[in-house]
Amino acid sequence: MKLNNLRPAKGSLKKRKRVGRGEGSGRAGTSTRGHKGAASRSGFSKKLGFEGGQMPLQRRIPKFGFKSPNRITYKVINLEALQSLVDEHKLKTVDFETLIKHKIVNKKDLVKILGNGELTASVEVKAHAFSASAQKAIEAAGGTVEKM
Repeated sequence: MKLNNLRPAKGSLKKRKRVGRGEGSGRAGTSTRGHKGAASRSGFSKKLGFEGGQMPLQRRIPKFGFKSPNRITYKVINLEALQSLVDEHKLKTVDFETLIKHKIVNKKDLVKILGNGELTASVEVKAHAFSASAQKAIEAAGGTVEKM
């Protein structure tokens, strides 16, 4: 096999319309673009969602709700997940670097500890935010809480 022998696989290519190649081709004159209007001109590009002047769907449907651009989203970790992490790896401190190392969070995440589950180990926990119940449970188990 050489470069001059290469051919596309049988049936992989479709026949392309060759427009504007004379009257005998059946695709001359307007070159399949119709008469007049924006679509017949060169440089025409239809905008996304354009419906020929009819009110587009995304403008017809009623809008509701509000998305704050300043919203802070946390990656939440419950006490039960914290307890299993401490049991599995025998940790005394759980901080952001530890959570990244064990692939629980990504380095761009903000971490919030929630109070679901039970914590029996005395652990020093460092995170961006804590729920009141989580903070109470960590301190009740003999651990400490530190906000980053």
